[in-house]
Order: sequence, then C-alpha cells, then structure tokens
Amino acid sequence: MTSVVPIAAYQRKAQDLYFTRDEFNRLLNLYSSHVMRGEWRDYAISQDPTKASFFIFRHTNEYPLFVISKLESRGKNRVAASKNGRYVLFSRQKKLKQAHDLDAVLRLLSQPLTVVRS
Repeated sequence: MTSVVPIAAYQRKAQDLYFTRDEFNRLLNLYSSHVMRGEWRDYAISQDPTKASFFIFRHTNEYPLFVISKLESRGKNRVAASKNGRYVLFSRQKKLKQAHDLDAVLRLLSQPLTVVRS
C-alpha cells in the first residue's frame, strides 16, 4: 500500500546565514578591546536563514547597545553571498551604518564614543 508524503518533507531546508571565522575573529577583537575598557560586558549571537546578528550589551539584562547584522545578499549564488553579505550596525532601533564590508561597520565602533546630551 502506498502513502502520500508531502514534497516539503524531502526538500532541503535553507541553511542559516553565519559569520565566517575571520569575521567572527574581527568582531571578538573589537568586543574584547571594549571589555578591557569596561564599556561592554556581554554579547550574544543569533542566526537564521536570512541574517546573522552579533548583539553587544552593557549589562546582560538590558536591551543591546549595538547589533551588528550580516544580511543575506540578494542573488542566485548563495555561497558567494554568504561570504560577501551586507553588514548593518544598529543602535536601539536606529540604523547607524550599512556597508558591504565588515571593516567599514566596525570602524565606526573602533572610535571612542562620547555621550551627547541635548
């Protein structure tokens, strides 16, 4: 006797987008320098098929200070896209920087940050 099986059960599921080893090392180098200065205390990582995110916290139980996201590049070649993603830096809900190069985004956080009161 035969049974009906949905095709979706046999289709490949999209793999999660991720930071490469080199990208992750650059993120951790930046993070560790700010930890040594006492500015940042914790981080978290999130991955799904469309983006990978690195969250930076001042305190563990707070909203993240910054989120560095690697977004899926549009195009047919997903393998090449995972290596050359679009990077976005958020602070709270505000987009601070967007670039195709991780170093361009990290440069903004490498500079000493000052509090501006209005």
